[in-house]
Amino acid sequence: MSGLGLANYWMVIWLMMAGFYIVIARPNLIKKIVGLNIFQVSVFLLYLTMGKVEGGTPPIGNDPAVLYSNPLPSVLILTAIVVGVATTAVGLALVVRIHEEYGTIEEDEIQAEDAEA
Repeated sequence: MSGLGLANYWMVIWLMMAGFYIVIARPNLIKKIVGLNIFQVSVFLLYLTMGKVEGGTPPIGNDPAVLYSNPLPSVLILTAIVVGVATTAVGLALVVRIHEEYGTIEEDEIQAEDAEA
């Protein structure tokens, strides 16, 4: 555990709840995508926090007396960042197509227009 104690876990919880609130409470589709990205960042932070080994060094060499940090969480997060950027791009492309079709990106207006049709 670092010198900050549990502050990083509180930050994860705060970011997670903020992202979740934005997704639930906002009718704007772009704001929902931003909320999902904030939620995703909280998961990244959680994985990186749990993967840190106090006093660990990078895993270079074969000395069994040295405490090494596990590189797997960092590698998984790098992969998740790439996937997150790609899904954000797809989500934004869908929002553009929705705007072209409906003329708005507000969820309630889109549902109202669908109910009329």
